[in-house]
Amino acid sequence: MSILPDSANYDADVPYWAALSTFPKFGPKRFSLLRHYFPAMKNAWEAGLHDLQAAGINEQTAMEFIEHRQGIDSNAEMEKLVAENITVLPIIDRRYPRLLKEIYDPPALLYCRGNIPANINFCIAIVGARKYSPYGQQAAQTLAADLSAAGLGIVSGLALGIDAIAHFACLRTGGNAIAVLGSGVNNSSIYPATNRNLAEQILAAGGWLISEYPYGTPALQHHFPQRNRIISGLSLGTLVIEAAEKSGALITAACALEQNREIFAVPGSIFSQNCRGTNNLIKSGAKAATSAADIIDALALDNVKHFVRSQKAVAATPLEEKILKILSREATHINLLSREAKLDTAAVNATLLTMELKGMVRNIGGGNYVLA
Repeated sequence: MSILPDSANYDADVPYWAALSTFPKFGPKRFSLLRHYFPAMKNAWEAGLHDLQAAGINEQTAMEFIEHRQGIDSNAEMEKLVAENITVLPIIDRRYPRLLKEIYDPPALLYCRGNIPANINFCIAIVGARKYSPYGQQAAQTLAADLSAAGLGIVSGLALGIDAIAHFACLRTGGNAIAVLGSGVNNSSIYPATNRNLAEQILAAGGWLISEYPYGTPALQHHFPQRNRIISGLSLGTLVIEAAEKSGALITAACALEQNREIFAVPGSIFSQNCRGTNNLIKSGAKAATSAADIIDALALDNVKHFVRSQKAVAATPLEEKILKILSREATHINLLSREAKLDTAAVNATLLTMELKGMVRNIGGGNYVLA
């Protein structure tokens, strides 16, 4: 499903996506039921018991939700988000990451701070031990920096240890760091608190903080396995660097396997407890990675930098810039462009003609345009 055709209706509906997500029992599956039954999330939020049951929500859960919403003000929830520059990205939004949308249970919406990277479809997840060795540290620094320098986004979980090392290495190369949290993305909820400064550095460098959990959600233990499916789901492949036999990093690898994504592991000492998990992954079929080139070659990503750069059309006028921000690879009608850009259709039409001649956009017929 693409973005709602009427942008005004879509904008008005976003607060209800956020409000619905404050009810913990509305996960991806139940959100999907609501989305496919109700014409808008406002209708789902205001629905009575009968309609909720008709949508597929069992009676007990529906009754609990009706009680829950009495204490939630959707406008107040949005005001909190706006105050901390947090945006809500529903799964129907055209900007929602394509790779993540492909997994079995994608989040119904993402809470985001920062910028969606231009190379969001060309990312590698890097995860590993919290208690790392000098060897693990060196491997994470080298591989994350080299992969980032090759044009790949680096996804991890902002955790202590290998995660944080990978984020820092990515930042040092000027790359795109994406941190997926098991808590809310508001500053006071970021976990661990010792990495809040790292989160700020990621944002300052143009990176992205995301979570499926609402504002103010604490980092609870059961959130992290759920968070791990997003880390792997955003990525073409997952690289594990130092992991014991029961490491949480192996959960991310298992998620990648379920999502039909590549798994890579850095070989480690046969005498190290911290390398048993990674060595077992390799014995089970994961690709051994001793350099960034091993990953780049396996995924055929040699020309990522050139490809991403070629996708960035440069606007020559403010109107072109507005249109480029609205257009995507999905068809957008000129009337919707005019409404979203808040401009006369004739002006938009003339600009689109110029942009088409420049090779920036493409007319696919019926008044619909896509990025070229």
